This record gives sequence, structure tokens and C-alpha cells, in this order.
Amino acid sequence: MAAHRRMAVVVAVAVVAALVGLVAWWPRGDSNIDRDALGFADRVDATVTAASNGPCSYDPEAECHVVELRVTSGDEAGTPARIETERATRTPAASLATGDEVVLNDAGDDVPAEARYAFADVRRTGPLLILAGVFALAVVALGRARGLLALAGIVLTFVVLLAFVFPALLHGSSPVGVALTGATLIAVGTLYLAHGVNPRTTVALLGTLASLLLTAALAAVFAGAARLSGLASEESLSLLTFAPDLDFRGLLLAAIIVGALGVLDDVTVTQVSAVAELRRSDPSAGFAGLFRSGTRIGRDHIASTVNTLILAYSAAALPLLLIFTQSGLGLGDVLTSEVVAVEVVQTLVGSIGLVAAVPLTTALAAWAVTRTD
Repeated sequence: MAAHRRMAVVVAVAVVAALVGLVAWWPRGDSNIDRDALGFADRVDATVTAASNGPCSYDPEAECHVVELRVTSGDEAGTPARIETERATRTPAASLATGDEVVLNDAGDDVPAEARYAFADVRRTGPLLILAGVFALAVVALGRARGLLALAGIVLTFVVLLAFVFPALLHGSSPVGVALTGATLIAVGTLYLAHGVNPRTTVALLGTLASLLLTAALAAVFAGAARLSGLASEESLSLLTFAPDLDFRGLLLAAIIVGALGVLDDVTVTQVSAVAELRRSDPSAGFAGLFRSGTRIGRDHIASTVNTLILAYSAAALPLLLIFTQSGLGLGDVLTSEVVAVEVVQTLVGSIGLVAAVPLTTALAAWAVTRTD
């Protein structure tokens, strides 16, 4: 059991380091940001009571979708509201129907009554809660107690992100340090919750952390070499208006680290299980044989996982890619523009981390099982 004790010591060191980072970078006091610069107004819920098409009040030549609403939340609950949206815009506000639940921006009492409320979004709470309930039932029905613990891991992930990672980033703490601290805490919690506290999980965790460190190092090197500013997206530019002191390249690196964690644990857990089963079927198998066989299994898994990662990033950037295909620019110009280069670096660095996870985790698992009775 010496091998497992050594690995447990390494995990303990990683946990202590993460806890030190948690204490050092824990957000204290108010962050130095200007929330008013975001331009978000107060919001209220409302229900559509009538909807019709007709001339716009501000331009009789244009056709508007006119919606009557009743405010259902806040101090002004019960107050009627009216919004007009040109049908040519094809926005959600141009297709509202009676009974729809929406969210309105409330400009307050300082503006005329007819201009106080403006459409913000459709309220989607009900469908999303139903979907989340179906998801939870499916996970628990198949996984039973283990599935319930996996759901607890999801809750833990959101708690770490919302309570520590996001506030710490807004307080100006080191993005890479915060991301690695948060990712370590998430990995430790979710893996042990989902797969139990046992030697297999410890090996998978070590493989995950080692691959994550490699991913972080590669991201830092190539983000710097490609001179990525982290300000290519509209969201980053909006963030710049109210938090100009943030390290935006660091935020990009943090996003790569957190994103890579989501797929690394799948690869590492699979490799550890594969090596353990190979050893069970052939107790005389040595390190070299287990490593070769485990790596062969990992090749098929990594091929599909890398393809999944590339498709996921491509789908996220699909509107952007569609625009560039019609821009008339050459392929080289498109791929090297920062807004696309960011996606390229995220995809390739994340994929390299996944590829490296196979031999790293397989070697750890083979070493562990061959040194344990």
C-alpha cells in the first residue's frame, strides 16, 4: 500500500496548497468596479395581457408589435405597461403573445410613464426548472446513490465558482492562481463525491491535476506568444468599461483552465478503470504491459473526446464563423484574427492537455496497481 500512501500525500499537499490559495485570494471588501457603467436597470416581472400589430406611435409608416402588460413584481405590481417593437427587428419582443411571462427594465419614476418600462427578456424560469428536474431524475434513476453524489458535485462546482472564483477575479486577484485553486477544489470534491474515496479516484485525481498544470503552462506560453489581449469578445469589452484594471489575458487563461477541467476528469477516470480491469484480468501483467494496453484503450477514447472538444468550441463560435465565411478574408487572415485565434488556442491547448492525460494517468495507474498487493 506504499504507492497509495504516497499518492495520498501528494493529494494532501495539493489540497493544502488550494486551501492556502483560497485564504490568500478570498475576496474581501468591495471590489473596485463601477457597476453603474454596465447600464443595467432595475428589473421587474410582467405578464402580457394583449398583443396586436399596428402602426408605430413614433412612425406611422412602420409596423409595430404592440404589447400591453401587467407588472407582477416589485413595488409597482399591478401597474399596466406598454411596449412597441418594430416587427422587422425579429427580436423576441416582436413575437410576444397573450399570457407570455417577460422581464422588463424599469427606468424608475424619473422618466415619463410611457417610457418607464422596456422589454429585457423572456422569463424562462419554468421550463429551465422542469429541464433541471428531468436531468436530476435521470441521473439519480440510473446512478442511484452515486448519481445523487454526482449532483452534489455539481452544486459544489457552482458554489466554488460563484462564491470564490468569480468574486476573486473581480477583486483583481491572480486569474491563473484563482483558476487553479478553484479547479483543484472542484476536482477534489467532485471526483471523490462521484467515485468514492478510494485509490482509483486518487490516481484519477492526480492525473487530472497533472494534466491541468500542463494545460495552464501551455495556455500561458501560447497566449503570450500569440499576443492575445483577452479583449476580443464583446463581453470582455463590456467588462472593460466597469472593471478596467482586470488582467484580461489572465482571465482568458483562467477560462481555458476551468474549461479543460470539465473534460479531463472523464479521460482520467476512464483510464484508471481500464488499467485496473486489465490488472484484474491478468494479475501477472507488469507496468510495461499495462501501460501499453491502457494507452491503446486511451487512443480510441481520446480521439472521440478531442473531436467533441473541437465541435463544442466550434458550436460556441458558430455565429462568428458564419460571419467570417462571408467576409471575403482569406483563411489565414480569419484564423489569425484575435477573435478566432482565442478559440483556436483554447481548443488546441485543451486538446493537448487531454492527449497528455492519457499517458500520464495510465502510467500513474499502472505504477500504482503493480506496487499494490
